[in-house]
Amino acid sequence: MATDPIHRLIGELSRLPGVGEKTATRLAFYILRQPKHYAKNLAQALHDVVEQVRFCSSCQNLTAVDPCQLCADPRRNEMIICVTESVQALRAIEHTSEFRGRYHVLHGALSPLDGIGPEELRIKELLLRLRQTPAEEIVLALNPTVEGDATALYLQKLIAPLGIKMTRLAYGVAVGSDLEYTDQATLTRAYLGRQLL
Repeated sequence: MATDPIHRLIGELSRLPGVGEKTATRLAFYILRQPKHYAKNLAQALHDVVEQVRFCSSCQNLTAVDPCQLCADPRRNEMIICVTESVQALRAIEHTSEFRGRYHVLHGALSPLDGIGPEELRIKELLLRLRQTPAEEIVLALNPTVEGDATALYLQKLIAPLGIKMTRLAYGVAVGSDLEYTDQATLTRAYLGRQLL
């Protein structure tokens, strides 16, 4: 007996992170209410992303062209490399329009409890890159988590012998938040990272 296509679509959509059965059902029926070309365009976009997207050979960003557009941009400062845990973090930093250097995406953070060691991350690619083209500064834009801190410490030990300046994004209280509702760890880091006025 063939599987009901609506049921199959709901099942596939509900496998997406953060999408439960109710949301998947709502999405499936939204797609069904659209003109047929909408579903065909969506299917083609999914097909194209699976077939065409790969890692940039330089920064490990996800891209359809190699090198990616950021690495191919001659206006960017190749002497400053911002290291992120994910492509999403890279995109968030890029969206600020403040950083004009190059990037390197690790695709995760060290987490021994989850079985994620240095071999599962794009660390060796970063070290190879630094040996081929030395940088002046490495900006660690890692999440302020135990895993992010462990990854930063690990990278610091590996990169320190190369004599490259290393910095890390500042931590602190979010703009517009109330101190009374801010957790202790955030307040501690904000205090320790205070600046002169």
